[in-house]
Amino acid sequence: MNIALIGATGFVGSPVLAELLSRGHKVTVLARTPSKLPAQTGLAVVKADALDAAQVAKAVAGHHAVISAYNPGWSEPKIYDLHLQASQAIVEGVKASGVKRLLVVGGAGSLYVAPGLQLVDTPPFPAAYKQGALAAREALNELKKENTLDWSFVSPPIGLAPGERTGQYRLGADNLLPGQGDQPAGISVADLAVAIVDEIETPRHVQKRFTVAH
Repeated sequence: MNIALIGATGFVGSPVLAELLSRGHKVTVLARTPSKLPAQTGLAVVKADALDAAQVAKAVAGHHAVISAYNPGWSEPKIYDLHLQASQAIVEGVKASGVKRLLVVGGAGSLYVAPGLQLVDTPPFPAAYKQGALAAREALNELKKENTLDWSFVSPPIGLAPGERTGQYRLGADNLLPGQGDQPAGISVADLAVAIVDEIETPRHVQKRFTVAH
């Protein structure tokens, strides 16, 4: 498949790029600084800003699917506004391009830990991640109104960390997946990438949110 990828140099985007290429897909990466990505077989890099819908539309046109792992950075003081601005521009750009399939990588904050209670609204939720998590939740709420695109939204578990690729994971929907004992469930970012590419190759969550964990 021909896949367009946004956020390819980030914590999630880098392993997603590696997973796509390892499976033989052709990948076009949208980057503000194309020189950050070394040349690889199957990889094309185009200069484009995820905050600009017109640039997104031009860059992703003709692809089978778009994956957005966009994150302005947890230390970015304007993370809430930038995240929502990019989310809107990406959705508008993908729609304008004629591509139907969009997978968005979100956060764990919008997963439910109890009926009517999302993780981001619990007292222990770290302040350093709250604005980004609130923006990701709002982006999901906006996507839920979208009926033109075949979108999916993936929320990783709390324990998303570097680690080996096992190719194994559990699937969930809107609730935080339980872990062992008192520990929250986790997953390696490499296996999150496996789940993302699996969803692109074999869609099971069209116009739905899903979560994964080991």
